[in-house]
Amino acid sequence: MNFRPILSFSEEDKIRTIQPHNDALLVTLRIGDYDVKRVMVDGGSAADVMYPDLNKGLGLKPEDLMPYNSSLMSFDEKLVLPKDMIRLPIQTGPEIVEVNFILVDTYSPYTAIVGRPWLHTLGAVASSLHQKVKFPLGDQVLEIRGC
Repeated sequence: MNFRPILSFSEEDKIRTIQPHNDALLVTLRIGDYDVKRVMVDGGSAADVMYPDLNKGLGLKPEDLMPYNSSLMSFDEKLVLPKDMIRLPIQTGPEIVEVNFILVDTYSPYTAIVGRPWLHTLGAVASSLHQKVKFPLGDQVLEIRGC
């Protein structure tokens, strides 16, 4: 019999958060070989996005990048023309998933945004209210706390 854990959030998941709040869900993720802070989890984003500071911090070389020629819509509903794309591993606990990051050359208070591609690959559910991401691993549920 296959047991599949249920991903849910309860009142107990709000412990250690200040309520009420309207905070974005920011996490620290291991991208490549680095612990990257200020990564926004956005379940409304159809793309995983990397900003210039992270691109520079990871020391990516032009030959590591692939061309990307589709436009994106920014938070302020302006058209953003991405530069390139790169496939990188994200480690969350014992799980490692690879995602395509789209590099954009614009200011952001975040180092990166992980959206539905990362969430769906991991099988994760995010809650900004609870400031957590939960995902199944075998017969257990692991979580990433917002920071």
